[in-house]
Amino acid sequence: MSESLINGLYIVPILGVLILIHEIGHFMAARMIGVKVEEFGIGIPPRLKGWRHKGVLWSLNWIPFGGFVKVLGEDSRSGDPESINSKSPAQRAVFLGAGSFMNFALAFVLMILVVGVQGISTSNVYIADVAADSPAMAAGWEAGDRIVEVAGVAIESSTDVGARTREFAGRPLSVVIEREKTFIETSVTPRIDPPPGEGATGVGINDAAIADAKVETVVADSPAGVAGFLPDDRIVSIDGTPVNDSFGLQFGLLHAANSTVSIEVQRGNERVALPLALPALDPEGNMFTQVGLDVRITPIFQRVPLGSVIPVGIAQAWEQTGMMLAGIRDLVTGQAPFSQLAGPIGMGQITSEIVAESPLPLWVTLAQLAVLLSLNLAVLNLLPIPALDGGRLLFVVIEVLRGGKKLAPEREGIVHFAGLVLLLGFMFVVAFLDIGRLLQGRSFLP
Repeated sequence: MSESLINGLYIVPILGVLILIHEIGHFMAARMIGVKVEEFGIGIPPRLKGWRHKGVLWSLNWIPFGGFVKVLGEDSRSGDPESINSKSPAQRAVFLGAGSFMNFALAFVLMILVVGVQGISTSNVYIADVAADSPAMAAGWEAGDRIVEVAGVAIESSTDVGARTREFAGRPLSVVIEREKTFIETSVTPRIDPPPGEGATGVGINDAAIADAKVETVVADSPAGVAGFLPDDRIVSIDGTPVNDSFGLQFGLLHAANSTVSIEVQRGNERVALPLALPALDPEGNMFTQVGLDVRITPIFQRVPLGSVIPVGIAQAWEQTGMMLAGIRDLVTGQAPFSQLAGPIGMGQITSEIVAESPLPLWVTLAQLAVLLSLNLAVLNLLPIPALDGGRLLFVVIEVLRGGKKLAPEREGIVHFAGLVLLLGFMFVVAFLDIGRLLQGRSFLP
């Protein structure tokens, strides 16, 4: 069995745990508000196997894309005191939101664990590309510029840039960038209604974790081999410009293509300057490979004081939630391509690629992936889509707005059944696209 397949299979237990946690939330909430649970199912019917314990049917189902907790009265007008229909709108809302609550809780707990054990990393934020005739071009921004400050606030991630940009839509926004060791104050006016795929200012943003770049192998007779690079050299600067992340390093090499640059490396206890004669470089390829280097990028983590672990972990998880919500918004508004959507097969590919590329310990990589997926599961289930928890919550809200008058359960059931059919169809389409991506050898990672 290939290593990539083994890495991809890590997604199976991750999704299994996330779905189980989600349904446990519904199960516990049902018991808490006095509702009888009829079935606890993993997967979507038809049923593969089931057994009863303490009045509950525990089932495994053929379609492994989700799970459910079926409670008394869910699809009828049952007036039984243990029926969900006999409970108040607030109690039903608690039941419907409990699954997502558990996924949020799991994500925050995992992030706190990662922060406590591994620490936190910081990032530099770069402009990766600038669209023609965009506000960014008018402001004089260029690919490779580092965004230092936006509206007087220091930037730590692309999330900060996006939040400030949206806040100043239609108004001048001060931005400090760094270009070749020089800080430049600029002004840009983010667009209120930008063209599809461009964003408010018309730039692509790259988050690059502050990291060490260490040479692992050198190809003989390559430009790097001729320059005198050796394994274990740590790359420090390019032509005197300090390098402390992967984007800055690769962009620096690309910027100096077709010339000879001085690369300073840390070799043992001394600094050595190496003259690297760079050929023409393909901007779509890996710069290190093109010059004959295999470079290991290792993010630098800072330890967090014990008393700050929980608040910092919560802040990190909250930031990821914001980034995910921004991603959903971009999908809906057309700012991001639907090719970024992935089903279970695509998630397996993403997992395989991330595990293969990540310099972090395996458990940290998988924990961070679980945080992201748990937040996705929590938020997506709360969207007002029929058959999802959010769709059912919408009917509770409608009932409250109608002064407590419920819609006919039969009508609601038809809506949710239609939603389920559409969701299954959508998942099969996404699975088809996932398989096509694999067969064509395309990657999720940039």
